[in-house]
Amino acid sequence: MEYKPIRTYVKRQGRLTKAQKIAIEVNGKSFLIEFKEELLQEEQLFLTKQPICFEIGFGMGGATHKIAQNNSDTNYIVTDVHQPGIGNLIKLSKADNLTNIKIIPHDALEVLRFMIKDSFLSKVNIFFPDPWHKKRHNKRRLVNNENLNLIISKLVDGGILHIATDWEPYALEIIEAIKTRDNLTLITNNFHERPDCRPETKYESRGMRLGHEVWDILATKG
Repeated sequence: MEYKPIRTYVKRQGRLTKAQKIAIEVNGKSFLIEFKEELLQEEQLFLTKQPICFEIGFGMGGATHKIAQNNSDTNYIVTDVHQPGIGNLIKLSKADNLTNIKIIPHDALEVLRFMIKDSFLSKVNIFFPDPWHKKRHNKRRLVNNENLNLIISKLVDGGILHIATDWEPYALEIIEAIKTRDNLTLITNNFHERPDCRPETKYESRGMRLGHEVWDILATKG
């Protein structure tokens, strides 16, 4: 069957600042990986072989930078298509000489499908995916049954899936999808308080000031 991707995001417009543009042009080669329909080899990516976390969407990169900085014993492959965010994450990572982070500026599901080997990832982070509020757009939600199958296949046994959302109907839908699976187990019965390993994002801070709640969902493979 021909693979026909459904876009799960809207590519945001935004102008690169001078610093972001310079970061991409000068330091991009140290952090960026070109999308190709071939499997990645860990030894070609990182100086040290260690567990790999895959992050889907990182906004302006502030929280992702903190996570990589605080967890030098983990390598990070992160994906986003927002150029200002990519430039900002490169700028932050270069300033702290991080060597455990690589950025693939491409659709995350295509990266998972074509570039990530099965049973390769120790963790997958999905923080605040677009909830696609309108019912007619629900099929565009990133976390659905088909995409969960793909994500689970890339996790090692015992690997962790960590999702955060501020849209309760989406959170409940994710919980139910996880509960129907024999190969994915919730770490807590339902929702989990924000763990220390996930820094508060700018998006989250703004939402909380507006009275939005946030739901963290953690599950393990196996």
